[in-house]
Amino acid sequence: MEDIFNMFDISFTDQDQVLAVLLLICVCLFVIFSCLGLNREYERSVVFRLGRVLPVKGPGVFWKWPILDRVEHVDLRTVTEALQTQETVSKDGVSVAVNAVMWYRAADPQKIVLNVRDWNRAIVQAAETAVRDAIGQSELDQLLKERSEINRSLLAMLKGKIDSWGIEVEAVEIKNLDLPEAMQRAFAREAESTREARARVIKADGELLASEKLASAAKALQPHLALWKSAGSRRSPRSAPSTTAQSSR
Repeated sequence: MEDIFNMFDISFTDQDQVLAVLLLICVCLFVIFSCLGLNREYERSVVFRLGRVLPVKGPGVFWKWPILDRVEHVDLRTVTEALQTQETVSKDGVSVAVNAVMWYRAADPQKIVLNVRDWNRAIVQAAETAVRDAIGQSELDQLLKERSEINRSLLAMLKGKIDSWGIEVEAVEIKNLDLPEAMQRAFAREAESTREARARVIKADGELLASEKLASAAKALQPHLALWKSAGSRRSPRSAPSTTAQSSR
């Protein structure tokens, strides 16, 4: 450093001034970069200045004060969350284990930061509770046959709980429904008996159709049978004299 100062013929007093200027420039650059915030396209920032919330900052560069401002970043991308298996009892008293999956995203960053602490964990807990409630309000036949209707009621129930959180739940769907082994065997026997009953009905319908065909065929042959009988009765008197003549001879 002294060689550089000697090259430009700078005295020690001037050296102190130059160092002070360089130090001041470095401090200014540090303060400027500390005052700049950056959001990606899918991010939003909620800024608190002396404890008061400011308007949400969008994507790109924004200004903030290093000591006065506190910044909370919120990711707007959709999150896929597989809920834990919920073991509960249906409305008709059957024990079931349900697996569900949920898709959600941040809709209002300011509401999320102001109203919910750890909003990802909060929405997962609310969804698991809603799944248990929906299963408890539905019978087993509804869970097996009306899955889409259960999903719609589950989504409406969850949206009602998180209305003020600033979170948008895009979908909640029941993925798997596990039944006890005894109930599975009972359903297998019921399905087998249903198939046997359907086979009997199909066989009976076939026999009924065959009998109707035979009856219609017999009805169609009745006029021809009457003509044949009348023709036979006309031929019988002509054959009687010939038979008598042969016997007299």
